[in-house]
Amino acid sequence: MNQRATQPETAVNSTVRLTAAQAIVRYLAAQRTEHGEPLFGGVFAIFGHGNVAGMGEALYRHREELPTYRAHNEQAMAHSAIAYAKAHMRRRMMAVTTSIGPGATNLVTAAALAHVNRLPVLFLPGDIFVSRAPDPVLQQVEDGHDGGVSANDALKAVSRYFDRIVHPAQLLSALPRAIRVLSDAALCGPVTLALPQDVQAIAYNYPASFFEPRSSSMRRRRCRAKSSAPPRRCVKRASRSSCRAAACSTASRPRRCARSRTGMAFLSPRRRRARARSPGTMR
Repeated sequence: MNQRATQPETAVNSTVRLTAAQAIVRYLAAQRTEHGEPLFGGVFAIFGHGNVAGMGEALYRHREELPTYRAHNEQAMAHSAIAYAKAHMRRRMMAVTTSIGPGATNLVTAAALAHVNRLPVLFLPGDIFVSRAPDPVLQQVEDGHDGGVSANDALKAVSRYFDRIVHPAQLLSALPRAIRVLSDAALCGPVTLALPQDVQAIAYNYPASFFEPRSSSMRRRRCRAKSSAPPRRCVKRASRSSCRAAACSTASRPRRCARSRTGMAFLSPRRRRARARSPGTMR
């Protein structure tokens, strides 16, 4: 992925105090394609406990830069986001945010589809409280052996990159990694950033340069002309050897006699003599 700032760099000491949810929305809104279009066409959202207070407020504040599209089924909106990325040849994509619990697990099927077909989509599901102040919360997976297990762990197996944001400062490394995976032709696929409910509302002083518009281009690994010459010779040599092998195997097969329409070339000598004595019967 190639990212470059499109505006002069801000002073190093300049910071912006934002909540984690506001920082995510501002960062996504600042991303651009190599042609200057917004990298994210918008966010599909179903709001509930886990994302309405944090992500809901941040999306409403920046609704002009990053539009929000309300949906009624998590799997349907995830499939719509995948179709959007496919229609734009993986150069533009959508984000999807859901509540905790069944809202997050409904994304698993769509995530598997995007994983297999290497289509970019960003999942932002809500997660359980990091502080464990209210524990358990509504629709929480209550595991008696591991207190850190949540419904979002079901997305790990079908995500190209998965991260659980437990502190706002973690976004400084998690968001660039997510964009790198989403805009790489080889690594491309679904990215999941699990957002605990309390972390979404925690404020942090982010560098102002972190939210400068940056362009991302789909990096495609191309074969060099010099390095492609030996494989071409190997393929040609292999095709010739396979043709020779096919010719030899064909020549070694017993062929039917062209002059005999009754197929006597395949018969044993005893049956040939019997056939000659009685041409109308088959013994």
